[in-house]
Amino acid sequence: MATAVEDKHFFEGTEKLLEVWFSSTSNEDTRNLRTIERCHWEELLKLVQCEIISIVSDEDMDAYVLSESSMFVTSHRFILKTCGQTTLLLAVEPLLKLVANKCGFDKVQDVFYSRKNFTRPDKQHKIHRKFEDEVDHLDTMLKDGAAYCLGRMNRDCWYLYTIDCIGVMDPDQTLELLMWNMDQKKMKIFSKETCASGKEASEKSGISALIPGAQIDDFLFHPCGYSMNGLLPGGYYITIHVTPEPQCSYVSFETNVPQKSYHDLLKKILKVFSPGKFLMTIFANQESIAKDSPKDLENMTAVQGYVRNDHQHCLFKNYSLTYTHFSRPVL
Repeated sequence: MATAVEDKHFFEGTEKLLEVWFSSTSNEDTRNLRTIERCHWEELLKLVQCEIISIVSDEDMDAYVLSESSMFVTSHRFILKTCGQTTLLLAVEPLLKLVANKCGFDKVQDVFYSRKNFTRPDKQHKIHRKFEDEVDHLDTMLKDGAAYCLGRMNRDCWYLYTIDCIGVMDPDQTLELLMWNMDQKKMKIFSKETCASGKEASEKSGISALIPGAQIDDFLFHPCGYSMNGLLPGGYYITIHVTPEPQCSYVSFETNVPQKSYHDLLKKILKVFSPGKFLMTIFANQESIAKDSPKDLENMTAVQGYVRNDHQHCLFKNYSLTYTHFSRPVL
């Protein structure tokens, strides 16, 4: 049971992640989510209990750093990732109405909602405390929902909700690395005591060098905590969020940058953050160059300094999904 002090200073770093691809039954190519004005996004985010801190854009995407994680908007894809006690699923129905009214998108082409199990589910809004309740809520708005759990249900696990139909036919892939029990020497970088700005934290930690060429928007919270979004040409992004407090340390890394193998990137990330445990998921559809990455990971029974605890590979729709869990060996 958490002590009063631990409870007061606890922050749930684990994020809720929603990705929705939209289309229209009229098949018009002029529809674009990026035409929705910022004020409408701000109203939507009030339902989630977070707000916009900054935004960067390129030809393909708008990337928002939020008070609790990030949001990405392309012409027909919406991604919202929020941590803490945010109420992400309360915004799904208003989102569907918003994009229909403002853009004419009347069809959900594909949807993915995922998260790791929470450290303190009791501190979440009632809609998010149990995955079963999240599934029931999504089923009221979406047809042919399909829910999955990977990992150990009584330990560390990862939940996924999607719809059971082939939607996205463009090359699509997502790597997500969720890390906890962090090295506190590394975590000290992500505090105002050590760094004056997000840029300084990005440079000192080595984040700036993880994926060269990215347009970076970073933010260092007071007294600690860090968020960054990075954009690359072609509609690619990276996003990193750090909860450095020792009693609830957590880091997430996510990118849709396509690679045949993510081994080298994984090693770089682990060198920057040095977690005690991590889980990794790789989504890739059959059109992606990353489609064979599950075979690559199957033989990766160990990473330097870590042992593999679980490894699962799933095939559904036109996607493959790999879940793998590592931890430092107990000495």
